[in-house]
Amino acid sequence: MNKKIIITTGDPNGIGPEVTIKALRKLDLPKEDLVLISNRRVLNFYGNLDKDYEIIEIPFESNVNPGFLSKESGEFCFQSLKKACEIADKKAIVTAPVAKSALHKAGYRYNGQTEILQEYMAHPGQFAEMLFIAGNFRVLLLTRHCALKDIVISKDMVVEKVVNLQKFFVEKLRITNPKFALCGFNPHAGEDGILGNEEKEVLHPAVVFLRSAGIDITEPLPADTLFINYNKYDCIIANYHDQGLIPIKTIAGAKTVNMTIGLDVIRTSPGHGTAFDIAGKDLADETGMIEAIKTVIK
Repeated sequence: MNKKIIITTGDPNGIGPEVTIKALRKLDLPKEDLVLISNRRVLNFYGNLDKDYEIIEIPFESNVNPGFLSKESGEFCFQSLKKACEIADKKAIVTAPVAKSALHKAGYRYNGQTEILQEYMAHPGQFAEMLFIAGNFRVLLLTRHCALKDIVISKDMVVEKVVNLQKFFVEKLRITNPKFALCGFNPHAGEDGILGNEEKEVLHPAVVFLRSAGIDITEPLPADTLFINYNKYDCIIANYHDQGLIPIKTIAGAKTVNMTIGLDVIRTSPGHGTAFDIAGKDLADETGMIEAIKTVIK
Protein backbone atom coordinates (compact mmCIF):
# COMPACT_ATOMS: atom_id res chain seq x y z
CA MET A 1 0.00 0.00 0.00
CA ASN A 2 2.91 2.40 0.64
CA LYS A 3 3.59 2.72 -3.09
CA LYS A 4 0.02 3.53 -4.04
CA ILE A 5 -1.85 6.72 -4.77
CA ILE A 6 -4.58 7.15 -2.17
CA ILE A 7 -7.94 8.43 -3.45
CA THR A 8 -10.81 9.62 -1.28
CA THR A 9 -14.18 9.86 -3.01
CA GLY A 10 -15.56 12.92 -1.22
CA ASP A 11 -19.12 13.62 -0.14
CA PRO A 12 -21.38 10.59 -0.77
CA ASN A 13 -24.18 12.96 -1.78
CA GLY A 14 -22.06 15.02 -4.16
CA ILE A 15 -20.35 14.29 -7.47
CA GLY A 16 -17.13 12.93 -5.92
CA PRO A 17 -17.89 9.21 -6.25
CA GLU A 18 -19.20 9.69 -9.81
CA VAL A 19 -16.17 11.64 -11.07
CA THR A 20 -13.82 9.18 -9.35
CA ILE A 21 -15.39 6.20 -11.12
CA LYS A 22 -15.43 8.00 -14.48
CA ALA A 23 -11.83 9.20 -14.10
CA LEU A 24 -10.50 5.76 -13.22
CA ARG A 25 -12.28 4.17 -16.16
CA LYS A 26 -10.72 6.69 -18.56
CA LEU A 27 -7.23 6.60 -17.07
CA ASP A 28 -7.09 2.79 -17.04
CA LEU A 29 -4.36 2.66 -14.39
CA PRO A 30 -3.03 -0.62 -13.01
CA LYS A 31 -5.13 -1.58 -10.03
CA GLU A 32 -1.95 -2.08 -8.00
CA ASP A 33 -1.23 1.67 -8.25
CA LEU A 34 -4.29 2.80 -6.29
CA VAL A 35 -6.15 2.39 -3.06
CA LEU A 36 -9.59 3.92 -2.63
CA ILE A 37 -10.85 5.17 0.71
CA SER A 38 -14.59 5.00 0.27
CA ASN A 39 -17.61 2.76 0.73
CA ARG A 40 -18.66 0.05 -1.73
CA ARG A 41 -22.34 0.80 -1.32
CA VAL A 42 -21.73 4.46 -2.13
CA LEU A 43 -19.61 3.62 -5.14
CA ASN A 44 -22.13 1.10 -6.45
CA PHE A 45 -24.86 3.72 -6.25
CA TYR A 46 -23.03 5.92 -8.76
CA GLY A 47 -21.62 3.30 -11.12
CA ASN A 48 -19.24 0.42 -11.46
CA LEU A 49 -15.49 0.34 -11.14
CA ASP A 50 -13.94 -1.56 -14.03
CA LYS A 51 -11.16 -3.04 -11.90
CA ASP A 52 -10.89 -4.73 -8.54
CA TYR A 53 -9.20 -1.81 -6.79
CA GLU A 54 -8.28 -2.12 -3.16
CA ILE A 55 -10.93 -0.30 -1.12
CA ILE A 56 -10.57 0.74 2.49
CA GLU A 57 -14.13 0.86 3.79
CA ILE A 58 -15.40 3.88 5.71
CA PRO A 59 -18.78 3.28 7.36
CA PHE A 60 -21.77 5.10 5.88
CA GLU A 61 -25.04 3.83 7.30
CA SER A 62 -27.33 6.48 5.79
CA ASN A 63 -29.02 6.23 2.43
CA VAL A 64 -27.17 7.87 -0.43
CA ASN A 65 -29.21 10.99 -1.15
CA PRO A 66 -27.69 13.01 -4.03
CA GLY A 67 -27.77 16.73 -3.44
CA PHE A 68 -28.64 16.44 0.25
CA LEU A 69 -26.43 18.10 2.85
CA SER A 70 -26.08 15.89 5.90
CA LYS A 71 -24.20 15.37 9.13
CA GLU A 72 -23.59 11.76 8.13
CA SER A 73 -21.90 12.70 4.87
CA GLY A 74 -19.72 15.21 6.71
CA GLU A 75 -18.65 12.49 9.15
CA PHE A 76 -17.86 10.17 6.25
CA CYS A 77 -15.73 12.84 4.56
CA PHE A 78 -13.80 13.59 7.72
CA GLN A 79 -13.11 9.95 8.52
CA SER A 80 -12.05 9.27 4.93
CA LEU A 81 -9.49 12.05 4.92
CA LYS A 82 -8.25 11.18 8.41
CA LYS A 83 -7.67 7.60 7.25
CA ALA A 84 -5.77 8.89 4.20
CA CYS A 85 -3.52 10.90 6.52
CA GLU A 86 -2.86 7.82 8.63
CA ILE A 87 -1.71 5.62 5.75
CA ALA A 88 -0.11 8.13 3.37
CA ASP A 89 3.51 7.47 4.43
CA LYS A 90 5.09 10.17 2.24
CA LYS A 91 3.12 9.17 -0.86
CA ALA A 92 0.35 11.01 -2.70
CA ILE A 93 -3.29 11.69 -1.90
CA VAL A 94 -6.04 12.68 -4.33
CA THR A 95 -9.25 13.94 -2.77
CA ALA A 96 -12.65 14.33 -4.38
CA PRO A 97 -14.66 17.36 -3.22
CA VAL A 98 -16.30 17.71 0.18
CA ALA A 99 -18.77 20.29 1.49
CA LYS A 100 -17.50 22.50 4.30
CA SER A 101 -21.06 22.89 5.55
CA ALA A 102 -21.40 19.09 5.86
CA LEU A 103 -18.16 18.94 7.86
CA HIS A 104 -19.54 21.66 10.13
CA LYS A 105 -22.81 19.77 10.57
CA ALA A 106 -20.77 16.80 11.75
CA GLY A 107 -19.00 19.00 14.29
CA TYR A 108 -15.69 19.49 12.46
CA ARG A 109 -14.96 23.21 12.30
CA TYR A 110 -12.50 23.18 9.43
CA ASN A 111 -12.65 25.50 6.44
CA GLY A 112 -11.59 22.77 4.04
CA GLN A 113 -9.57 19.64 3.47
CA THR A 114 -6.28 21.55 3.48
CA GLU A 115 -6.80 22.44 7.13
CA ILE A 116 -7.49 18.80 8.02
CA LEU A 117 -4.29 17.73 6.27
CA GLN A 118 -2.41 20.40 8.22
CA GLU A 119 -3.91 19.15 11.48
CA TYR A 120 -3.04 15.49 10.99
CA MET A 121 0.08 15.47 8.85
CA ALA A 122 2.20 18.54 9.57
CA HIS A 123 5.39 18.16 11.55
CA PRO A 124 6.67 21.08 13.67
CA GLY A 125 7.58 23.91 11.33
CA GLN A 126 5.51 22.56 8.43
CA PHE A 127 2.55 24.46 7.00
CA ALA A 128 0.12 23.34 4.34
CA GLU A 129 -0.20 25.75 1.42
CA MET A 130 -2.70 25.92 -1.43
CA LEU A 131 -1.09 25.93 -4.86
CA PHE A 132 -3.36 25.87 -7.91
CA ILE A 133 -1.94 24.39 -11.09
CA ALA A 134 -3.04 24.23 -14.71
CA GLY A 135 -0.05 23.13 -16.76
CA ASN A 136 2.59 25.83 -16.31
CA PHE A 137 0.06 28.30 -14.89
CA ARG A 138 0.49 28.23 -11.11
CA VAL A 139 -1.05 30.37 -8.36
CA LEU A 140 -0.19 30.31 -4.66
CA LEU A 141 -2.69 31.73 -2.16
CA LEU A 142 -1.29 33.67 0.79
CA THR A 143 -4.65 33.36 2.56
CA ARG A 144 -7.24 30.64 1.98
CA HIS A 145 -10.90 30.25 2.86
CA CYS A 146 -11.75 33.31 4.92
CA ALA A 147 -14.09 36.26 4.59
CA LEU A 148 -12.68 39.17 2.63
CA LYS A 149 -13.18 41.50 5.60
CA ASP A 150 -11.02 39.22 7.77
CA ILE A 151 -7.97 39.06 5.51
CA VAL A 152 -4.79 40.18 7.24
CA ILE A 153 -1.28 39.76 5.85
CA SER A 154 2.08 40.35 7.49
CA LYS A 155 5.66 40.51 6.32
CA ASP A 156 6.58 37.36 8.24
CA MET A 157 3.65 35.44 6.78
CA VAL A 158 4.52 36.44 3.21
CA VAL A 159 8.19 35.56 3.72
CA GLU A 160 7.38 32.17 5.24
CA LYS A 161 5.00 31.15 2.47
CA VAL A 162 7.25 32.27 -0.37
CA VAL A 163 10.26 30.50 1.17
CA ASN A 164 8.18 27.32 1.38
CA LEU A 165 7.12 27.83 -2.23
CA GLN A 166 10.74 28.21 -3.32
CA LYS A 167 11.62 24.98 -1.53
CA PHE A 168 8.81 23.15 -3.32
CA PHE A 169 9.93 24.37 -6.73
CA VAL A 170 13.55 23.41 -6.13
CA GLU A 171 13.00 20.05 -4.42
CA LYS A 172 9.84 18.75 -6.10
CA LEU A 173 9.63 20.46 -9.49
CA ARG A 174 13.40 20.64 -10.00
CA ILE A 175 13.19 24.29 -11.05
CA THR A 176 16.34 25.72 -9.52
CA ASN A 177 15.67 29.45 -9.98
CA PRO A 178 11.91 29.97 -10.20
CA LYS A 179 10.55 33.39 -11.04
CA PHE A 180 7.66 34.58 -8.87
CA ALA A 181 5.25 37.44 -9.41
CA LEU A 182 3.52 39.05 -6.43
CA CYS A 183 0.04 40.56 -6.66
CA GLY A 184 -0.59 43.89 -5.01
CA PHE A 185 -3.08 43.74 -2.17
CA ASN A 186 -5.04 46.81 -3.20
CA PRO A 187 -6.33 48.11 -6.56
CA HIS A 188 -3.44 49.43 -8.67
CA ALA A 189 -1.06 47.97 -6.06
CA GLY A 190 -2.05 50.77 -3.69
CA GLU A 191 -1.28 53.64 -6.05
CA ASP A 192 1.66 54.78 -3.88
CA GLY A 193 -0.41 54.63 -0.71
CA ILE A 194 -3.46 56.46 -2.04
CA LEU A 195 -5.54 53.25 -2.21
CA GLY A 196 -3.97 51.41 0.73
CA ASN A 197 -0.69 50.90 2.54
CA GLU A 198 -0.28 47.10 2.52
CA GLU A 199 2.12 47.30 -0.42
CA LYS A 200 4.42 49.80 1.36
CA GLU A 201 4.14 48.41 4.87
CA VAL A 202 3.95 44.65 4.26
CA LEU A 203 4.63 43.45 0.73
CA HIS A 204 7.60 45.63 -0.23
CA PRO A 205 9.55 44.83 2.98
CA ALA A 206 8.83 41.13 2.39
CA VAL A 207 10.16 41.41 -1.16
CA VAL A 208 13.34 43.11 0.07
CA PHE A 209 13.97 40.27 2.51
CA LEU A 210 13.18 37.55 -0.02
CA ARG A 211 15.47 39.05 -2.62
CA SER A 212 18.27 39.21 -0.06
CA ALA A 213 17.73 35.47 0.37
CA GLY A 214 18.23 34.92 -3.36
CA ILE A 215 14.57 34.50 -4.35
CA ASP A 216 13.50 35.98 -7.68
CA ILE A 217 10.27 37.86 -6.95
CA THR A 218 8.70 41.00 -8.37
CA GLU A 219 7.56 44.03 -6.44
CA PRO A 220 3.79 43.92 -5.76
CA LEU A 221 2.13 44.47 -9.13
CA PRO A 222 -1.46 45.45 -10.01
CA ALA A 223 -3.36 42.17 -10.06
CA ASP A 224 -5.87 43.29 -12.70
CA THR A 225 -3.16 43.20 -15.39
CA LEU A 226 -0.57 40.83 -13.92
CA PHE A 227 -2.37 37.64 -14.95
CA ILE A 228 -2.33 38.67 -18.61
CA ASN A 229 1.36 37.76 -18.56
CA TYR A 230 1.12 34.69 -16.32
CA ASN A 231 3.31 32.66 -18.71
CA LYS A 232 6.30 34.88 -17.91
CA TYR A 233 6.44 33.52 -14.38
CA ASP A 234 6.73 30.13 -12.73
CA CYS A 235 4.12 31.12 -10.15
CA ILE A 236 1.93 34.09 -9.31
CA ILE A 237 1.35 34.79 -5.62
CA ALA A 238 -2.13 36.07 -4.77
CA ASN A 239 -3.14 37.64 -1.48
CA TYR A 240 -6.58 36.10 -1.21
CA HIS A 241 -8.83 33.43 -2.68
CA ASP A 242 -10.68 35.15 -5.52
CA GLN A 243 -7.72 37.32 -6.53
CA GLY A 244 -5.90 34.18 -7.61
CA LEU A 245 -8.63 31.70 -8.46
CA ILE A 246 -10.82 33.79 -10.75
CA PRO A 247 -8.01 34.20 -13.32
CA ILE A 248 -6.73 30.61 -13.32
CA LYS A 249 -10.19 29.05 -13.35
CA THR A 250 -11.34 31.42 -16.09
CA ILE A 251 -8.40 30.43 -18.28
CA ALA A 252 -8.03 26.74 -17.38
CA GLY A 253 -11.57 25.83 -16.30
CA ALA A 254 -11.99 22.21 -15.22
CA LYS A 255 -8.29 21.48 -15.74
CA THR A 256 -7.40 23.55 -12.67
CA VAL A 257 -5.93 21.37 -9.92
CA ASN A 258 -5.77 22.28 -6.24
CA MET A 259 -2.48 21.04 -4.77
CA THR A 260 -1.48 21.02 -1.12
CA ILE A 261 2.25 21.61 -0.67
CA GLY A 262 4.48 22.09 2.36
CA LEU A 263 3.86 18.68 3.93
CA ASP A 264 5.66 15.37 3.41
CA VAL A 265 2.77 14.24 1.21
CA ILE A 266 1.53 15.90 -1.97
CA ARG A 267 -2.24 16.11 -2.20
CA THR A 268 -4.27 17.13 -5.22
CA SER A 269 -7.96 17.71 -5.78
CA PRO A 270 -10.17 18.96 -8.60
CA GLY A 271 -10.64 22.70 -8.61
CA HIS A 272 -14.43 22.38 -8.29
CA GLY A 273 -16.81 21.53 -5.47
CA THR A 274 -19.47 18.94 -4.70
CA ALA A 275 -21.94 20.26 -7.31
CA PHE A 276 -24.97 19.07 -5.34
CA ASP A 277 -27.27 20.45 -8.05
CA ILE A 278 -26.19 17.78 -10.55
CA ALA A 279 -25.25 14.97 -8.15
CA GLY A 280 -26.74 11.62 -9.08
CA LYS A 281 -27.76 12.72 -12.57
CA ASP A 282 -24.73 11.32 -14.42
CA LEU A 283 -23.88 14.83 -15.62
CA ALA A 284 -20.63 15.43 -13.75
CA ASP A 285 -17.50 16.16 -15.79
CA GLU A 286 -14.57 14.03 -14.63
CA THR A 287 -11.91 16.27 -16.23
CA GLY A 288 -10.86 17.82 -12.91
CA MET A 289 -10.46 14.45 -11.22
CA ILE A 290 -8.46 13.12 -14.17
CA GLU A 291 -6.13 16.12 -13.99
CA ALA A 292 -5.75 15.75 -10.22
CA ILE A 293 -4.70 12.10 -10.58
CA LYS A 294 -2.42 12.79 -13.56
CA THR A 295 -0.72 15.62 -11.65
CA VAL A 296 0.40 13.37 -8.78
CA ILE A 297 1.49 10.70 -11.25
CA LYS A 298 3.85 13.28 -12.79
